[in-house]
Amino acid sequence: MKPYGLTILGFPCNQFGKQEPGKNHEILSSLKHVRPGNGFVPNFLLFERGDVNGENEQEIYTFLKNSCPPVGDSFGNPAGRLFWQPMKLTDIKWNFEKFLVGPDGKPVKRWYPKVNVSEVRDDIRRYFSQLYAQQIFN
Repeated sequence: MKPYGLTILGFPCNQFGKQEPGKNHEILSSLKHVRPGNGFVPNFLLFERGDVNGENEQEIYTFLKNSCPPVGDSFGNPAGRLFWQPMKLTDIKWNFEKFLVGPDGKPVKRWYPKVNVSEVRDDIRRYFSQLYAQQIFN
C-alpha cells in the first residue's frame, strides 16, 4: 500500500520475554540470520531498540497509547515474560501490537498483537477508502 502513502515503522523492544536482547547494531543481522532468518531483510524503517512501556517508554508510545483505547484488559500471567514497571491497562500487551496513524499525525486504530494481518490490511484499506472519499467530496 506504499503507493497510497502507507509507511510502516518498526520499533524493536526487549520488554516482552526478553526476545530482543541484541544491541542496536545486531538487530538487522539477527533478523536476517536467526529470527525469522532465511535471509529476511525488513522492507520498512526499523528504529533503534527502546522501551514501549514503563518508566523509560519512548514518547511516541506514550502518545499512541494515550490516543487509542487499550486492546484488552489483561496481561495474562506476566511473571517472567513482561519486563517493566509500573504496569498500566493502556500498556502494549506483547510484541507486534500495531497502530495506524493518519497523514495528519493522529492515531486512528490500535490492534491486538495476535490479530490476523488480513484484518489489519482490510482495516487500512477501509481507512484509505474513507480518507480519499472525503478528499474527493471536500
